[in-house]
Amino acid sequence: MTVGSPGASRKGRARLLVVAGLVLLIVVGVVAYLSRPEPSVGSSAVAALESATPTASSAPPAATAVPEATAPAEEMAPARLRIPALDLDATVAEVGVDADSGELDVPPSVDRVGWYRFGPGMTATAGSIVVAGHVDSADQGKGAFFRLSSLEPGDKMTLAGPGGTDRAFKVVARERYSKTRIPLDKYFARDGAPRLTLITCGGPFDSRTGHYRDNIVVTAEPVS
Repeated sequence: MTVGSPGASRKGRARLLVVAGLVLLIVVGVVAYLSRPEPSVGSSAVAALESATPTASSAPPAATAVPEATAPAEEMAPARLRIPALDLDATVAEVGVDADSGELDVPPSVDRVGWYRFGPGMTATAGSIVVAGHVDSADQGKGAFFRLSSLEPGDKMTLAGPGGTDRAFKVVARERYSKTRIPLDKYFARDGAPRLTLITCGGPFDSRTGHYRDNIVVTAEPVS
């Protein structure tokens, strides 16, 4: 009975292993592609919050710079931000605008986040409460907002203020913009329904500039 030479058998097994390996790679790739978060979701919900319960506000700022540093009266500063879906419990620092770049300041320690102190505070009845944080750092590793892009509508978060004052929110949108195209007047607005706006970097990393190309913006509305 002829069963084939040992060499032919080894070649056949090798071909089967290669085919099996390719199939596994394809399956893993498809699963990874299907499970990845969409770049943007819920943009219509942000537009609804933006246009709701309008109040008087200053003229909208340019889309390439944060609003003028003029603090609204009696704003309560948040002390901590908690996001259970990210296992995040981060200290919130008060930040302003970098004098040189004109961009929003972010705390140098990547495990902290920054509240824009010239905008609405945690008890605001209108406008966007802006909190920004690092996605990561070459020196310090993963930042507080490393997994911000994984948040989905319905995820809960809490701003904690002084004296045990808490305010709960739920995610309604996650959006991604090129840094040159993010509509900052929309996300730093002082009118419309109250909402919490979280901002970090994302998208492809540009090794030439040492920065990420995009911004990730998560919008959350208050929970009664």
